[in-house]
Amino acid sequence: MAITLMNPSGLPKIDVYRQVSIASGSKLVFIAGQVAWNADGVTVGEGDLASQVEQCYVNIGTALAEAGGTFGDVAKLTFYVVDWTPDKMPPLLEGISRAAAKSGVTPVPPTTLIGVAALDIPDHLVEIEATAILD
Repeated sequence: MAITLMNPSGLPKIDVYRQVSIASGSKLVFIAGQVAWNADGVTVGEGDLASQVEQCYVNIGTALAEAGGTFGDVAKLTFYVVDWTPDKMPPLLEGISRAAAKSGVTPVPPTTLIGVAALDIPDHLVEIEATAILD
């Protein structure tokens, strides 16, 4: 694999998350922010942040497979969450956990969470973009 995930000494140790990814591959894959649309363009999990996170992961997995990769090749994820407040952390983590169980994303690579006012349509609560490195 082209990605090594780690938590450096001197930074917090978080069981399901890594602070650093080291890339050694040569093919960069940038996946546009994925929202909770299924293949037919229908929003999955309307009003349900956990379900929408899970669908975003499904979509990222589809894009990775088309590029010849897997979640093991993801170097970085960026989450955009509408009207972010700390009380949204449990459903966000639930969605990540459900997606990880389906796709084997453990631990989660370095991730940035950004609160936003709105996304493309009002039904979308989260958008996730990914950067992957392939050999």
